[in-house]
Amino acid sequence: MLGSGRSADVYEIDEAWVLRREREGGGDAAGEAAMMAHVHAHGYPVPRVRPTGSRTDLVMERLSGPTMLQACLAGTLDVTEAGSILARLLRHLHTLPALRSTDPAVRVLHLDLHPENVILTPDGPRVIDWSNTEEGDPALDWAASAVILAQAAVAGDALSVPARTMLTALLAGPCPLTRPALAEALRRRSADPTMSRSEVELLSEAEELILSQGQTS
Repeated sequence: MLGSGRSADVYEIDEAWVLRREREGGGDAAGEAAMMAHVHAHGYPVPRVRPTGSRTDLVMERLSGPTMLQACLAGTLDVTEAGSILARLLRHLHTLPALRSTDPAVRVLHLDLHPENVILTPDGPRVIDWSNTEEGDPALDWAASAVILAQAAVAGDALSVPARTMLTALLAGPCPLTRPALAEALRRRSADPTMSRSEVELLSEAEELILSQGQTS
């Protein structure tokens, strides 16, 4: 085992590949792999994947490098730059065509893009954990990332100050964030079964912080 997240564990296969296995039989690894292969084919920075036909097991390229969060905490990546990188990754993703929808307004959404899901490899940042991916309005993707950062920013712990700086950088440029998208992102976050009660209680303050940035139409 290489590591564990809220709902999955990651195992080493060999020097080139890892296995991410969802606990308790959850997830849609086949759908996630299909989306990752789709965005990779369009030049988006994600790990390569190997089909498994499994709902719980995803085999993907093993990446070398720290997470964006680890680099910020180590002082090797400026926190403002980290927020700007997240914004660039979202903008890039939303230039890609959807995998299934033929509606030109519909785009691939990651819906969990935050500093722990970006690996800083020698070849540049790579985006991992596509378990929440959908197709839809890009505004929801921006809202999801903003909510995650804002929730950390108001938690009152060691990550709060860097999270607030990242949020400001994320929303500093043009973005399609809307109040309906923000409301939906907050609803989804509050319904997430991996959220503790104390984390859910932070969402109202997180919403206020996002709205204070003045980028929500």
